[in-house]
Formats: sequence, C-alpha cells, structure tokens
Amino acid sequence: MLAIGLTSYGPPEVLQPLEVEEPHAAAGQVRIRVRAAGVNPADVMLRDGSLADWYTDVEPPFVPGMDITGTLDEVGPGLPDGFGLRVGDDVVAVVDNHGRHGGYSSFVVVPAASVTATPARAGYPQAASFLMNALTARCALDALALPAGATVLVTGAAGAVGGYTVRLAAAAGLIPLAVASRADEQLVRGFGARHFVSRDSPVTEQVRELVPDGVDGVVDTAMLHEAVVPALRDGGAMAVLRFWDGAPGRGITVHPVNVRDHVTDHAAIGALREQVEKGVLDLRVAATFPAEKAAEAHRRLEQGGVRGRLVLEFPPRP
Repeated sequence: MLAIGLTSYGPPEVLQPLEVEEPHAAAGQVRIRVRAAGVNPADVMLRDGSLADWYTDVEPPFVPGMDITGTLDEVGPGLPDGFGLRVGDDVVAVVDNHGRHGGYSSFVVVPAASVTATPARAGYPQAASFLMNALTARCALDALALPAGATVLVTGAAGAVGGYTVRLAAAAGLIPLAVASRADEQLVRGFGARHFVSRDSPVTEQVRELVPDGVDGVVDTAMLHEAVVPALRDGGAMAVLRFWDGAPGRGITVHPVNVRDHVTDHAAIGALREQVEKGVLDLRVAATFPAEKAAEAHRRLEQGGVRGRLVLEFPPRP
C-alpha cells in the first residue's frame, strides 16, 4: 500500500512515498481506509528526529500521522460490546504510531476503542482536523481537575490544542484566560476566553492584574514552562504537553500530558465527537494537500502562524 514516510530523520524533503505491507485487523482492532490525515507538530517531531530516543526500538521506515478519517474497511474479532460501527461507515480515529505505521497511509489498523463515527455533516478534511488536538486538550484539563468557576490560563490559545482547551474549559464552567498575539485577540475571545493576555507583553504581570492571587491552573501548550509559573497561585496546578522536568515549588503540581496514553479512551473520544456536533468544538482546516505533498505541508507548518489544521488527502479507492 502507499504510505508517506521516512527512512532517516531530516528536513521535510525526507518525506517520500513508500510501498509498505498492507495491514489487517487482529482481535479488538479495525482497519480504516484513510481519506484524510491531519498534520500535527508531533509529526514534525518524528520527522526531524526530536523523538529519536523514543524510536530506538522501532525499525524504519517511520510513517507519521496521528489524526485520520476515512471508511471502516475491516474489523477483527472480539470488538468491544456496543462498538456499533460497521464496515462502510465513515469514522475518525487517533493513532499511536509508535511501533506501527501512522496515519499517512492508505490503510491504518487501530484498536476499536480509538475510533468513533465521523461527526455529522463533516467532510473528510474537516473530520481529520480535530481529534488528536481536542483529546490532548481534554486530557490536560482532566489532569488539572479544576472545579467550575476556577481560573485557567491557556498559553498558545490561538493554536489547535490551545483553542480547543479554551473552548472545553469554557464549556465546563471554568474561567479561561487566553495567551496569544494581539492579532489573535478576537479569535481567542470567540473561543470563549473570559480574559485576553497578550504574549507580546510580560504575561505574569498581566495575569496578576486580572487575578491578583494567581490562576488556579495553567495549560501550557506554548511551552513557556518556568516563564509562566509566577502566574500560578500557591498550590496551583500546571499541565505541560512536552518534556519538562521543572520543579516550580510553592506547592504547585506539574502534570505531564501525553495524548498517546489516552488513545483508547473511547468514552472521551466519543464525547469529543458529540461536542463537535453540538457546536462546542469547531473544525478548522487551514489548507489541504495531496498526500504526496506532505513535505510541502510540513514546511508550511514549520513556518508558523497556521490557524487551523493542515490536512493531507488520500484519493478514493479505485
């Protein structure tokens, strides 16, 4: 089958069309005929070698991609009770591509628990744009476990994960403070941010003017790390999405969040799809590319400033 991947780490040009063995669903798994795959920062980290230490036990080629949508093509035995989907149904899934081929593939096999129906009225590119990022946001907020009415500071609020964090926080009755560039103020306020914090000025000073005792929690999608700790109250909590071993003190708890630990949380995945259908979460596609143009999509993502998700499209089956 066709996949887009790499045999050695490097710049976007290392992404090439590959012919790899077609997978088949085993017990508890399903196979998806991929029609679209989201392009995420995690894909860039795999491609450029940032995750090399984590992939030392995996033989190349490496195939990126953690967000997919397509058609349920094959089901293995022993599916969970109440799975409810059939061959031919349009679905979305989040893919843990460590040790297996990722979403930049014609076919992908995943645990049935990682799959839910495509949101109603969503086309393939739109459906491929949300699940991994929304699930990451959900996991970060769950890690903080803040009660309704608590304040939560979201860095990188104009990005994919940050934007969904603001929306989910507002929907849960939290008070989101959104950190973004001044040019994105209206965008993040539209997500439900109660307060706007400009990243172009000292963040902590602005936060302390709004919340003198400090916020209850931080979801740090922009990886500000120690720079944002002073915005937290004593005993607060901080969710970090990438590697950081900081010790902020003052009773502050740091929660590392890795979405790969949650790719079989079927209840959360289904709930996010329902929130898309209810309009709580939006589907933002910045641009689409043919799968063979994956290198071009990676270059565009690395340029920064993308608002919405870049998506690779795979042709329909002949």
